[in-house]
Amino acid sequence: MIIRRAGRDDVPAVLALLDGATEWLVARGQTEQWGTAPHSTSPRRVGQITGFAEDGGLWVGVEAGRVVGALAVGAAMEYVPPATEPELYVRLLVTERASAGQNIGGLLLDHARELAREAGVSVLRVDCFAGGDGALVRYYESQGFTRDVAFAVPRVNEPDWPGQVLAQRL
Repeated sequence: MIIRRAGRDDVPAVLALLDGATEWLVARGQTEQWGTAPHSTSPRRVGQITGFAEDGGLWVGVEAGRVVGALAVGAAMEYVPPATEPELYVRLLVTERASAGQNIGGLLLDHARELAREAGVSVLRVDCFAGGDGALVRYYESQGFTRDVAFAVPRVNEPDWPGQVLAQRL
């Protein structure tokens, strides 16, 4: 797999990865994380991914000419408690479901670690959905992150979205 900086032309492929992940979650009855609607039809999500590309923080993993994973790094998301020291924040990590088990997420996180070291920071943070069976939190723990702080994002006419910030010292 080759990891390269993504541009605006990669936004549809990243949105397709997110749509595929949502379809996979919905097929398993797990709608709490991202709901049921495709990300590619959400103006907010399209704008967010486009913004990640425009600010230079979006990276894609490419294998055999197709995008199989995406990583966005930069400043922490506005809904999480701020860091107490300089950091690099993983704003997005998504991989192609058809390539599950190939460590694409791990390789993209290795790239984020390298970017953090190049930036001279010693903390990498990420947040994820903390509901369901906790599998996503456990995934990040298996990648060397430790739980930092739990949080909740209020939503209109729905239960709060439970989140977990995890951190890794480099």
